[in-house]
Amino acid sequence: MSEPAKPAAGAAGGALKTAGRSGRSTELPEHLKAYKGVWVFIEHDRGHVHPVSWELMGEARKLADKLQVDVAGVLLGGPDEALDAFAKEAYAYGADRCYVVRDPVLKGYRNEPFTKGLTDLVNKFQPEIMLLGATTMGRDLAGSVATTLGTGLTADCTELNIDGRALAATRPTFGGSLLCTIMTLAYRPQMATVRPRVMSMPRRDETRGGDIVEMPLGMVEADIVTKLLDFIPDANRNTVNLAYADIIISGGKGLKNAENFRLVWELAKVLGAEVGATRAVVQAGWTEAERQVGQTGKTVRPKLYIAAGISGAIQHRVGMEGSDVIVAINTDPNAPIFDFAHHGIVGNAMQVLPVLTQAFRTHLDKRIRKVA
Repeated sequence: MSEPAKPAAGAAGGALKTAGRSGRSTELPEHLKAYKGVWVFIEHDRGHVHPVSWELMGEARKLADKLQVDVAGVLLGGPDEALDAFAKEAYAYGADRCYVVRDPVLKGYRNEPFTKGLTDLVNKFQPEIMLLGATTMGRDLAGSVATTLGTGLTADCTELNIDGRALAATRPTFGGSLLCTIMTLAYRPQMATVRPRVMSMPRRDETRGGDIVEMPLGMVEADIVTKLLDFIPDANRNTVNLAYADIIISGGKGLKNAENFRLVWELAKVLGAEVGATRAVVQAGWTEAERQVGQTGKTVRPKLYIAAGISGAIQHRVGMEGSDVIVAINTDPNAPIFDFAHHGIVGNAMQVLPVLTQAFRTHLDKRIRKVA
């Protein structure tokens, strides 16, 4: 039997640990040990900050407290945008300071100038962790920034923690059948994206304040290939607001067909709720893709989640297990969803849903009459 290969000696002297067969170092180089702090990219568009930025700010505060470092928000935008007001909000949600880059070419998201602005800030101020929302903008920006910086990026995380000084980022893998924890040991910053509603919204503390550090971009319009001509809203776009609904009634393939899925809509109408669905239901064409809850759909955190005819596979579970109250309806008493539901009804959803609809309608009618 041959001897195992000895690790190669590092340029600075001493041996470097290797990561399996790859031979890659798992030790943080000396020049990267100076990187400190947790950053959140604050995504804003047409005068509004995306709520995922504040959700991440709360999570960043927890990580930073464990590391005993500061939290910073990063704001990129045009000179006439309300970046100072957004910074004040960031302090209320947990930031200690904000790094701001103002430039006319940063009004309206484009990958080139935003990538340059963010990478320049990282190279100058050296954060150890950078968090972005897994939105259309965040995913586009995170990938290009990580590539430019030559660091690691863990996408669509469901949990973030600290292991030593490393960010332990957990995400679903193998089609959602397993959860894996990934650590970027030898590179900085450690980057991760998190979908909206995966993390809870932190409480605001209006007494908190912070400082602003500004840096110029140093880029002119002629340097940018992509041109932003105009913003044209889609008048016919779907107005589903599933991620931030207080009540969601979801249906799965246990409802058998599209006709039975209407029972979900009827209950949702009575409760003023949004309608959700599993991937199988969307693929069957019973409802639109915007209503899919789960790993490849939306992540939700409603006050009440009613799951009708849903088995509770991990692909769906990761999208809704943060709900305050989960009520499951399934004919199989051994369905996985009963392992984490707060209340379970073992029964045929096609029979239970109409009864629930009528019971809620009667109860709400009585309340209305009392108020009148």
